[in-house]
Amino acid sequence: MNHYSDLQLETMMTDLESDFVERKQLFQGESSKKVREAVCAFANDLAGHGAPGVVLIGVHDNGTIMPGFKVSDELLLSLAGIKTDGNIVPPPSLFVEKRLLRGGEVAVVTVLPCDSPPVRYQGRIHVRWGPRRGLATAQDERILNERRRHHDRPFDVQPVHDAALTELDRLRFEQEYLPALVARDVLDSNGRSYEQRLAATKMILGEEEPTPTTLGLLVIGKSPSDWLPGAYTQFLRLAGDDLTAPVVDSESIHGTVADQIRRLEEKLAVHNLRSVRFHDVATEDRSETYPLDALRQLVRNACMHRSYEATNTPVRVYWFDDRIEIHNPGGPFGSVTPENFGQPGITDYRNPNLAESLRALGYVQRFGAGIAIARKALGSRLRFEVQPSVVAAIIQGMDL
Repeated sequence: MNHYSDLQLETMMTDLESDFVERKQLFQGESSKKVREAVCAFANDLAGHGAPGVVLIGVHDNGTIMPGFKVSDELLLSLAGIKTDGNIVPPPSLFVEKRLLRGGEVAVVTVLPCDSPPVRYQGRIHVRWGPRRGLATAQDERILNERRRHHDRPFDVQPVHDAALTELDRLRFEQEYLPALVARDVLDSNGRSYEQRLAATKMILGEEEPTPTTLGLLVIGKSPSDWLPGAYTQFLRLAGDDLTAPVVDSESIHGTVADQIRRLEEKLAVHNLRSVRFHDVATEDRSETYPLDALRQLVRNACMHRSYEATNTPVRVYWFDDRIEIHNPGGPFGSVTPENFGQPGITDYRNPNLAESLRALGYVQRFGAGIAIARKALGSRLRFEVQPSVVAAIIQGMDL
């Protein structure tokens, strides 16, 4: 999709006062960091233009084309990776392409304004004032927070109107979540109040209206499922191959999304041991039925991408003798369809702000990589059943 014509890009390229364009000669070393800062700033759209910003690679600061510069497939893939490498959260909407401008090749990164700012790069909010960019001030951050309230918000940052501020765990927020999300020097230097910090991290609707959001309850809520009835996980270990088999272990796992993930991964680790070998080896040799890292990726993916809206259905994990099934409510979302589900590079976010939080807490290393990691470890043992209202990941056991 060409948001700007060649003529528009050529005009922007030479307009040194424009706040819509960033010029870089290369995408490597310190320049790659500057490009990401520019993407973050364009996504925040502090000026409120509502129009895309562009980063031009292969262009001098004075707006002239670098002679002999070539846009390789490798460069385009690297630029596209800005969206999913986990450094900018929530993930920005951007498009990457090669364009021929004034007789030379230029890599163009087009960045759309974010509907739910602020956007952070490595814990810092970058914004743009005219042709300059820098870190957001407290007033800049307030503007972005207020703007978010006037956009159509994803469900994960909509307010839960009957919930009170006391439903959020302040100790968890200040000692666990906030240091994970915001760079330490930024955290130490600002004097924002508790409510201002909650608003800046989207845990409440705003400083003047401190109503917890869905995100706030899921990430730092004292009892999320009291307000979001389906926000828990059901684990079943069955001694057989179907749901009529005797139940070996059962637990309804409540708490924040991070609590659920931790407890569920403990369950998976306990039940995953197939054998322990002591004799004729120097150290104890434990054999696992399933690659544990693949299971972790799949359950984290389920908790991140599931629907929390208007459902009483939990994430369900059924461990049978011959397979594991992970069911999460909510079918394909956005650009993901039943036909392209799980294909490399095809990803969208029902809960983009929850994804940001899980990234900050260390449960997501790279956006869009969970299924790829699981497929690599499991191969043909992993398949998906995709329906309009539910997605099931089915992992076959090993033949013994």
